[in-house]
Amino acid sequence: MTRRPTVLHLVDDTTAGGVMRVVDFLVTSGDLQAQARHVTQQVARGRIRPARLKADVIVSHLTLNWRGMPGLAALRAVNLRTPMIHVEHSYTAGFVTHNVSCPGRFLAMLRLGFANFDKVVAVSAAQAKWIDENALCPADKITVIPSCVDLQAFRAVPGHAGPVRVFGAIGRLDRQKGFDTLIAAFRTLSSPEMALHIYGQGDEEASLRRLASDDPRIHFKGFSAAPTLAFAAVDAVIMPSRWEAYGLVAIEALSAGRSVICADVDGLNDHAAHGGMVVPLGTKSEICHALSRVMTRGTGLVAQNRSVRVLEDAFLQSWSDLIAHQGASHRWSARGTGLQPSQS
Repeated sequence: MTRRPTVLHLVDDTTAGGVMRVVDFLVTSGDLQAQARHVTQQVARGRIRPARLKADVIVSHLTLNWRGMPGLAALRAVNLRTPMIHVEHSYTAGFVTHNVSCPGRFLAMLRLGFANFDKVVAVSAAQAKWIDENALCPADKITVIPSCVDLQAFRAVPGHAGPVRVFGAIGRLDRQKGFDTLIAAFRTLSSPEMALHIYGQGDEEASLRRLASDDPRIHFKGFSAAPTLAFAAVDAVIMPSRWEAYGLVAIEALSAGRSVICADVDGLNDHAAHGGMVVPLGTKSEICHALSRVMTRGTGLVAQNRSVRVLEDAFLQSWSDLIAHQGASHRWSARGTGLQPSQS
């Protein structure tokens, strides 16, 4: 019996967020498990230990930083003959704009980090373009695999076809998500028919509640253990993020038949292809304009939303191809079971 190769996924953030949901989708896929044995291993952030890992492919879902560079280089040296792939879940042009005081030094860190890997997976086309334009790694080392999760439960949510009155903002209550500007903009709109439901927890909750003040139309719903219920309770979803590598909430909302209004930043731009409304949302006036437009005219894009059903298959096929091609280039085979490498 042919031994299945082992694909080891390294993670340094096991909170119930987007990264772990994507990793869980990878390691629990029956098709991918038929091709190779996918397992996870947690490491402390920035404290990679240079150990010889029992794996045929190593996949990093780690957050790169200067503190972790020596350990990463040592890990590469110890596992020199093992293909290593890095998935860049975090960094984008928008991240640099809003968080980095010395961009040159930060980009140098990414170049140094990416140099340790055989392939770098960008989670959106916009992120891949940013990586390439800043020469963070050779173009032939970059591959684009948009993030995905199991969308079956979201497709089962009854679609919304009436007027849009209840807007949902779903995600961590963090500066990244732009909910502060959203609340400020929403409060300037006087329609009593409007409502804003905010789902999530985070460090910004107290300040966001203060911004909402006593507006009875704004409701903080907290963490939703069943995200499908959150989508079922709203008519449309708005994502005014300041930066976003991809934005899983968008494909979940589209799968649930909800209109999605995305800021024109980073990976959120990718969702226009699947029915998302991508517009500037960086200021109060821009958000007000978008909300008013959707209330009066809708997005006109709801009919396309269910097209995201192709994303799961594309995600799994892309990962199957990547693992198989890495096996072929390192003289072992992941072919013969599970998903087969595409001919494209």
